[in-house]
Amino acid sequence: MFEERTYRTQFNTGRFTGFEVEFKETDLWIGVNPDSFKPEMKEIAFSRIKSLRKKLDEYIKTEPFFKKSLKPFHPSENAPPEAKEMASTAEKAGIGPMATVAGLFAREIGKELKKNFQTEEIIVENGGDIFALLNKELVLSVFAGNSPLSERIGLAIPDGMSEFGICTSAGTIGPSFSAGKADAVVVICDDVVLADAFATAFGNKVKSPNDVEKVINMAEKYPEIKSLLIICEDQIGIRGDFEIRLLK
Repeated sequence: MFEERTYRTQFNTGRFTGFEVEFKETDLWIGVNPDSFKPEMKEIAFSRIKSLRKKLDEYIKTEPFFKKSLKPFHPSENAPPEAKEMASTAEKAGIGPMATVAGLFAREIGKELKKNFQTEEIIVENGGDIFALLNKELVLSVFAGNSPLSERIGLAIPDGMSEFGICTSAGTIGPSFSAGKADAVVVICDDVVLADAFATAFGNKVKSPNDVEKVINMAEKYPEIKSLLIICEDQIGIRGDFEIRLLK
């Protein structure tokens, strides 16, 4: 089902020259530093999306439970490397492999652009899951649906992060499945695929505002998580070293 991604109107068009690429369910917003933008970037991104989608679709025909499972799944030896990575990463968070697909596509398209073009900064946003290559601070505004805290909280991503992933899961907005009721669960890791897995797993556990503190404390077991932010109605929980800013 199509859902207009109105939050994209808030993206920083001064810092990034942006364009959208769509293929089947994949709908990306891609931003690069303006002096590196080339029209052929869209074609390169589309080609990579199409080839990756074809590879996964062909594999899923042989192991359809890979797509259906909400629990860890172990692919066969003949599975493509991307499917094996999705499964092993999702298993760390205790969920099914398809929970990581948005992060995988964001990362692979980001790396493809990095390989083919001289870009200082790249943002690939895939339904709230972001592959980022940055060289200076970025303040991330958190969209949290109808919560009074939506777009009022900013995560300041500092200099020196370079390549990393920012992923958001929500139980009250968006087309992706979540068993929880959080308005936003934001996870930052070096790897966007891992961030995607943890965002989904933690989002599933937030059933009410009373769960925020409990789920925030779960992140202590995972040193790969650089930052975790949860918004559920009027409650917020934060863990990590990044500065939090109140936005106008």
